Amino acid sequence: MPSILVLGGTTEASALAVRLAARGDAAVLSYAGRVATPKAQPLPVRVGGFGGVDGLTAYLRTHRVSHVVDATHPFAARISANAVAACATVGVPLVTLTRPAWQAVAGDRWTHVADIDAAVAALAGPPRRVMLALGRMHVDAFLAQPQHHYLLRFVDAPDAPPALPQHDLVVDRGPFTAEGDRRLMVAHGIDLVVCKNAGGSGAEAKLIAARALGLPVLLIDRPVLPVRTEYSRVEEVLDWIDHVADRGV
Repeated sequence: MPSILVLGGTTEASALAVRLAARGDAAVLSYAGRVATPKAQPLPVRVGGFGGVDGLTAYLRTHRVSHVVDATHPFAARISANAVAACATVGVPLVTLTRPAWQAVAGDRWTHVADIDAAVAALAGPPRRVMLALGRMHVDAFLAQPQHHYLLRFVDAPDAPPALPQHDLVVDRGPFTAEGDRRLMVAHGIDLVVCKNAGGSGAEAKLIAARALGLPVLLIDRPVLPVRTEYSRVEEVLDWIDHVADRGV
């Protein structure tokens, strides 16, 4: 029987976990540990980093992992790159389960930037009311642009207040609705949305709301990662586990 390691933390990883558990597959779901109260899962869960490429390589060998599914966030560049390197070292098949990137449609006012630093630089200028839809990890980077009033939305309440001098904090867990996000933006007088191109339907509400309100969006593009086999549907990953990976493809 395959021994499957799922690198998770996303809606897609949770959906895959449900299917693997229903099939009776031997699998472990790994979280980075950035969310204080992760969703309950039907598979055994491990929390925390592996210790870089060497640590992940050791884990794959020690636990005799037969398949790795990278279902991490599209911006989890480090663990994704580490997975490619570790799987190549050990000879374990690797596949990625990821949501397609968002594509602009009529009415969108997107400006693309390469990364967080570029997003911070793009905010130079007069004060604005900015919805910073990036979670808690990157908030401190925007201290370089303290003139703005920021709207923050976190999954968990922070241990200490964010350091941004002007901000409002909403603690809420998605998926969100376009109408709910539209009301939130109107209530806070938002005139610019900053977010990552995470893709998927669960986080798209803010983009639909911004489109409806005619608001500009500063969209951070996905990081460039090593070439990998990628699927966007759970069924494709299950078929890969059952057939493709075993042939060494």
